[in-house]
Amino acid sequence: MTNINPYIQVNKLDFTYPDGTKALDDINVLIQIGEFIALIGQNGSGKTTLSKCLNGLYKPTSGEVLVESLNSKNTPIVQMVRRVGYVFQNPDHQLFNNNCWDEIAYGPRNIQLSEEEVKIRVDEAAHVVGLPEIFYEEHPFFLSKGLRQRVAIASILALRPQVIIVDEPTTGQDSRQSIEIMEFLKDLNEKHGHTIIIITHDMYIVAQYARRVILMSEGRILADGLTSDVFSQPDVLQKTFLEPPQITQLAQSAQNLGFNPGTLTVDEMVNQFDALKIK
Repeated sequence: MTNINPYIQVNKLDFTYPDGTKALDDINVLIQIGEFIALIGQNGSGKTTLSKCLNGLYKPTSGEVLVESLNSKNTPIVQMVRRVGYVFQNPDHQLFNNNCWDEIAYGPRNIQLSEEEVKIRVDEAAHVVGLPEIFYEEHPFFLSKGLRQRVAIASILALRPQVIIVDEPTTGQDSRQSIEIMEFLKDLNEKHGHTIIIITHDMYIVAQYARRVILMSEGRILADGLTSDVFSQPDVLQKTFLEPPQITQLAQSAQNLGFNPGTLTVDEMVNQFDALKIK
């Protein structure tokens, strides 16, 4: 995918774990400000490893990751996380303070901002994620998973990163909660200008929200492009044991009737049906 002046540039990235397991192999990718990207692939494909390389939690074995022209290899992690925030699949893995206020304030305090600025950051982040002040003194573990996830995201937002990576945002949540968190991420992207990257196995969520898909397998990128274009390649998806949403599969089975094989939503299908019926 061609980008001009990318915010993140990954060049020939390799990453090998201490036990010798090679997790990433010759990764090249560019990410622009304002994108909404889904990072997909089967378990063990390298999605989470790549994400942790993007914000400096992991340093490349070879190659480079440039974020706003800063090379992750020689940039302190505190500088990287101010640009690329990472929200773990289980929010409980990153919540450790005794109340929500201290949880959200931890990052700004850690970079030695004044208490006045910390308060501004906490209030700002809490407002964006929809966390009322009445929860400030609550222990995060007493909240629902949906609210805990919002606290985790607020703790990242308080650092004001441009890019927010969310690992499996809908895992363990019911249909209503899943839509709620995805609409929230959509607002962060469209109203607040954050670049959003989600790691997910839910192809329905990908079709509904992601404008770009990066498909990974065995530490390499198999496909990178518009969601509709990637979902139009069922043979490539099958290599990763993934299937496009049912509505996309239906459109592909009716391609000979004039339906777009990259159809992503029911509304798109209905519009095409109406147009074809007119013809």
